[in-house]
Amino acid sequence: MPSNIEFYTFNDEAWLHYADGTAEKLTEEHSDIISAIYEMIEQFYPGAITALKKEYERCIPNMSFYRYRIVVRFIKCNFGNIDKTADIDSFGRIHLECVPCPLRGECKLENVVCRPVFAHKMSDAELRVMKLWHQGLNKEDIADQLYLSAHTVNNHIRNAYIRIGVHSRAEFVRYAETNHLFQ
Repeated sequence: MPSNIEFYTFNDEAWLHYADGTAEKLTEEHSDIISAIYEMIEQFYPGAITALKKEYERCIPNMSFYRYRIVVRFIKCNFGNIDKTADIDSFGRIHLECVPCPLRGECKLENVVCRPVFAHKMSDAELRVMKLWHQGLNKEDIADQLYLSAHTVNNHIRNAYIRIGVHSRAEFVRYAETNHLFQ
């Protein structure tokens, strides 16, 4: 799993900027990075991967090039600038950016590939509870507002934590902010 990598676009190509300050152009030979990012897109951004697979289907006969093209497009649409936050942090989490794009407002893949919807794995009931939890309400207030028992609210919070791999409210808030869960 790649970590502490900042991606950027230079001369219409995807580049890697490592934590040690070195940089290099992303190529098909970076198969470990490409595979890891491709799997992240598949796991967390199903709408984006579906659109990108369709966009690059003519490349399928050359599978490594096909995956490379998908990953490069995702990088160009979501990680185009160098900033102080690693695009893939030390925990392997993705941090998307709002990339300036000359096609903003007319691209058919806007809000599909760029600024894609995150697949969070929580049920609708858990998501309703977790939205209020994220807003800072306590369990009793959430129960009152959603007409649930405190026990049910507690179960939804516990199950959501398990599903997304967090262990505390602080971790959940960080997870929700990083993945733009309630925006």
